[in-house]
Amino acid sequence: MNGLIKGKEVHFDEQYLHVKLEDDRIISTPIEWYKPLQKATISQLRDYKFICLNTGIEWESLDYHLSIESMLRVSLEKVA
Repeated sequence: MNGLIKGKEVHFDEQYLHVKLEDDRIISTPIEWYKPLQKATISQLRDYKFICLNTGIEWESLDYHLSIESMLRVSLEKVA
């Protein structure tokens, strides 16, 4: 992937992790792809911060990190 894919908001529902990008696109992937997030409480899920120039997300209390670019790669692999 070229360039930096940067996030600005994270939202959850019962099935999906949604990341709103700086250009207002939204990436949604099934929460079941991320076992630590699937098992987390709502409070833990809301306790995130962007890292690495907003290209990644960290849930410190879960000791879990996620690259936004990896969400796109995983999505494409699941479709192929």
